[in-house]
Amino acid sequence: MNSLRKRLLARITERVFVFTLLWIGFVCAISFMETPLKFQAPSLTLPVALEIGHLVFHALNALEIGFASAITAITLIKGWPRRIRALTLLIVLLLATQTILLYTVLDARTLAIIHGLEVPERSFHPYYVALEGVKLALLLYLAYLQLEEYDVRIRKVAQFSPETAKG
Repeated sequence: MNSLRKRLLARITERVFVFTLLWIGFVCAISFMETPLKFQAPSLTLPVALEIGHLVFHALNALEIGFASAITAITLIKGWPRRIRALTLLIVLLLATQTILLYTVLDARTLAIIHGLEVPERSFHPYYVALEGVKLALLLYLAYLQLEEYDVRIRKVAQFSPETAKG
């Protein structure tokens, strides 16, 4: 059982890009597809749309924190190249900024609208959207670098495999 666990952990750490690709999928599906479409539904009132968005984005944020934690742990512990570790930490910093700073402000505004209170015209939503776009671009680049590194590692293993040693 211990050897199975070690092999599974080795496979996961070699294929960390899977977590990154899943994260990209969630961000694309929720931030860039579900959210804009929800506000086009004519029968959905703004408070109801915001309440749904509040729930969905907090669930997405929890998933993102999980993906960020797993990717960070794997890249730092398993000796991934410096540029991958640095990019991972930059993405984590961006996610922390969204979570700690922007969600706090946006949540207050959202809850005020849901409860029928007046809110100032100025919103931090454009900043959130901009950071979400930057985060998506960085995640795409991270996935590219991870796949590139995975390919390099696979080629090294193939060069020293028993099959190639025989020939």
